[in-house]
This record gives sequence, structure tokens and C-alpha cells, in this order.
Amino acid sequence: MTIKKFEPRIADVGGIPIARLLPNRGKKPIGAWCFLDHAGPAEFGEDESGMQVGRHPHTNLQTFSWMIEGEVLHKDSLGNEQVISKNQVNVMTAGTGLNQGISHTEQSVFPDTGGSADAARGISMVQLWIALPTDQQIERNFHHYPELPMWSEDNVDMILTTGSYTSVTGKHYEAPTIQYSKLIGIDVNFTQDGDVTLNLEPDFEYGILVLEGEIESEGNVCEQNQLFRFHDTDVASNSRIKLIAKKGTRLMFIGGEPLNNQVLLWWNFVADNKQELEQSIIDWNNGHERFGEVDSDMKRLPAPELPEGFKG
Repeated sequence: MTIKKFEPRIADVGGIPIARLLPNRGKKPIGAWCFLDHAGPAEFGEDESGMQVGRHPHTNLQTFSWMIEGEVLHKDSLGNEQVISKNQVNVMTAGTGLNQGISHTEQSVFPDTGGSADAARGISMVQLWIALPTDQQIERNFHHYPELPMWSEDNVDMILTTGSYTSVTGKHYEAPTIQYSKLIGIDVNFTQDGDVTLNLEPDFEYGILVLEGEIESEGNVCEQNQLFRFHDTDVASNSRIKLIAKKGTRLMFIGGEPLNNQVLLWWNFVADNKQELEQSIIDWNNGHERFGEVDSDMKRLPAPELPEGFKG
């Protein structure tokens, strides 16, 4: 199996540094996973407000938030208001086409600002986007998932954040998370030094983001905030991958079938052609009703223009 390793690009989102693995230096999506950020782990002082992301839009995608530590308040233009806590998932769907779109805000909350009594003054969160299949008519929606399938294998704790999975022991798990294409996401946490073997699907592309610690696989080492990536043609003859790590190592394992349509990204928009990206920029900056309104006094973020010669 050919495994490629990628370094993160450090960016700033809402006032905190994040490690961005997708998009980065022309990397293609992993299945429909087209965007991958790791925020944190970071600790906030008593006088710090944490992550504060103002009103912004999305098109032709789902935002997929996996909370490892801390709490974040989500508000959107559909009227949803939801705090996401440790080991929970939020999925917001922007819908497909030029008649659809959504906008939202995200901000850290603590015990004294709307969070739970034991909310940490810090954050560790994986933020992903899922490109939608543009040949489907998909309506905007929002779902919160407080409970997900959890199990242990050889001193490794697993949480299935989306999709279905059959373990090497033959046990089958199904996540309730809404999907419009075939995907998988598993949080893998090593509670002791050891190894774990993960089953693979032959038509999937895969990636492994190390959140804490480091892993080894087939002689390759991947450290914190680095990404392992392996292609579906490699998987066809290798139905499993073995990961070796020390206690405390944690990673996000993602995979999926590639979409049939082109996936172009610019700022917070996804489309299958440049013209739709340009129209979405115009619509958002001119307050088009397709993006609705968010019940928030947070700053409204303007969309930057496409650079000359943009090719996606």
C-alpha cells in the first residue's frame, strides 16, 4: 500500500490557530471530504473568549463538526441554536444549487457564557466539510448527534462518527449521521501502547489525521497534525491497515467514495463550476435571501473575490 504524508498549513479561524490539511497545496478531496481543520488543542485564559467565528455562508456542502474537548455554540439561518459538547457531532447541510445556501456562526462557550457547568476553557475540534453530490436536489438542514456508536478493541477506544463499519472481529456498527454519499469517520483513541487493525472498503479513498501523539504504519510515521493518505486503487488489494501507537495517541480516520462531479472550493463555498462560485460571492455580499439571517450580533464576514486565473 502506498501511503503519502502531508504537512498542515497553519491558519487562523475565529481568533485561534488551526492546522489545515484540506484544501492545501492542491490536495484533492478524500471521497467527499473536501475540507479538514484541526482546531487546538488550545487552552483559554479567564479573559479570553476562545473561538469566535462571525456570520458566514456555505453552499453545496455539509459542515461536520466533531468535538473532542470544549464546547461551541452553533447558530444558523434556519433558526437552530445548539451547543456541541465533547464526543458529539453537528452536521449542517447547505443544500445544492443556486437557490440554496445557509449561514451560521460558531463561538466557544464556557460555564459562565452559556456552556455546561463542566465546559472546559479550551478547545480541540475537528471541522470537516463534505461536498454534496450536485446531481441530487438536497434541501438545507441541521442535525445534532449527542450519542454515537462506541466500542473498544485491544485497548483502543473507537467512536463511529458517520457511516457504517464492520470491525476485524466481525461486529457491525451504524452511525445515525445523515449522509448523501458513502462516507466513514472513526475517532481512534489509544488507551495503552499497542496497535489496531482497521478494515477498508475497496472503492474508498482514505485519510488519517493525527490529533495527538504519532502513529506508525508500514514503516511510515505520522505525527500530530499530519495527514496520512492512501488511494482507493491501493485498497483494492489491501483490505486492512495496521496502526501502531503509544498510549494517549488519538486520530481521526476518514474515508469515502469519490463523487462523480468536480469539486471546486473558494472561501466558504463549494460548487462544481466556477460560475456558481462567482454567483455565490455576489449573492452573499449583496445580502441575497438564499442565505437567510442568523440571530446574532457577531460580525458579518464579506466574501473575497475569486483571484484572476482561478481554476479550483
